[in-house]
Amino acid sequence: MKIIAIILLAVGLIGLTIGGFSFKTKEKVVDIGPVDVTRTKTHSQSIPLGASIAALVIGGVMLVASSKKG
Repeated sequence: MKIIAIILLAVGLIGLTIGGFSFKTKEKVVDIGPVDVTRTKTHSQSIPLGASIAALVIGGVMLVASSKKG
């Protein structure tokens, strides 16, 4: 249970720190015989603030609860 708590704390902290991430995809625009035209498209995804805070809180509660048991 301690490992899961530490993972949740790390994920919550990373989510609060970076706030989101972006990635690129290539999509084919034109494909006429030997001519290929592709476009690189950038997508961005934000990490919800509530999810990061919830992961921190749940991880903290789990860590405190597991330390009181043992």
